[in-house]
Amino acid sequence: MQSGVMIRRFYSHITAISSSSSSSSLKNPISNKKKLVFLGSPQVSVSVLDKLLNASTAPDSLFEVTAIVTQPPSRKGRGRKLTPSPVGQVALERGFTPDLIFTPEKAGEEIFLSNLSALQPEVCVTSAYGNILPSKFLKIPPLGTINIHPSMLPLYRGAAPIQRALQDGVKETGVSLVYTVRAMDAGPIIACERVKVDDHVKAPELMALLFDQGSELLIRELPSIIDGSARLKAHPQDDSKATLAPKLSPEESWLSFDQEAIVLHNKVRAFAGWPGTRARVRVVNLSTGHESNLEFKVITTRVCDHSNSQGDEKDDVTFVKGALVFPCGGHSALEVLEILLPGKKIMTATAFWNGLRGRKLKKL
Repeated sequence: MQSGVMIRRFYSHITAISSSSSSSSLKNPISNKKKLVFLGSPQVSVSVLDKLLNASTAPDSLFEVTAIVTQPPSRKGRGRKLTPSPVGQVALERGFTPDLIFTPEKAGEEIFLSNLSALQPEVCVTSAYGNILPSKFLKIPPLGTINIHPSMLPLYRGAAPIQRALQDGVKETGVSLVYTVRAMDAGPIIACERVKVDDHVKAPELMALLFDQGSELLIRELPSIIDGSARLKAHPQDDSKATLAPKLSPEESWLSFDQEAIVLHNKVRAFAGWPGTRARVRVVNLSTGHESNLEFKVITTRVCDHSNSQGDEKDDVTFVKGALVFPCGGHSALEVLEILLPGKKIMTATAFWNGLRGRKLKKL
């Protein structure tokens, strides 16, 4: 209870010093428009909220965004300052008052559900909200809860669809607009859109692209959602074709150079941002023969032919044309272009290699 009071005071304080601009839905409390509640938390959800708020100002708009649900503020930075989620910050900047920004620890809290019910929302939209929605929540909006899911469902159901798709090396993915049901990402599909996947795109960039396209898909489909025709055209998922996309873990982040280079390259792309990918190498002093182990994060890679690796021994890491070349399984080789040493900034392979000074690298 005390934490809830603290969060409310936090938002009240921020509102007092934030921008005075507000969305049209807040300026016009008496309206025939359908009430929409938006649920989202990270930066990728901001583009969805922005598009919803902008669309709601159109003269022929059928909806208004009446409230925001997001993750509670968290303490960040050296000063451990209490900071709202990216969606919470944008909501404040767009003029939402603290009583219209809900930050429950869990979406099943009775006080939260009671306050949400009192708003009488007709439809809810979720975009990377980060909380499981219970049945009591799903029963509140009569037009349903709509989720933007960044995969071509039923493929990659779960917490990390973009990352797992990249890890699998897919050439195509997409975004799906679905009705939320209690089973994870298993609701009827309203619409979807396919997206080609570049061989070098990383998870953060692909995530931004898919949620941006998902927001446009949502705006196009909202009229049918509001008039109920989306219920009729939505088609059930084929559960027999479902694949899972479990949450990433830091324990998975280590690279094993016994695997083929393409597997490692895809993992680097998939794990970019968080938790990243890590590698261990042995550093050998060529004068004394002294050996020590070094750990670093691998930031950017590409796959090359093993012929680029010209070390004296099979485990030697060489430097060729601006890249550290690691011999990998299946007679393949991985070029590492950027790394991050502990406590340092991202550096190029060239800068790292120039700093070795009489030492060589061997893979572990």
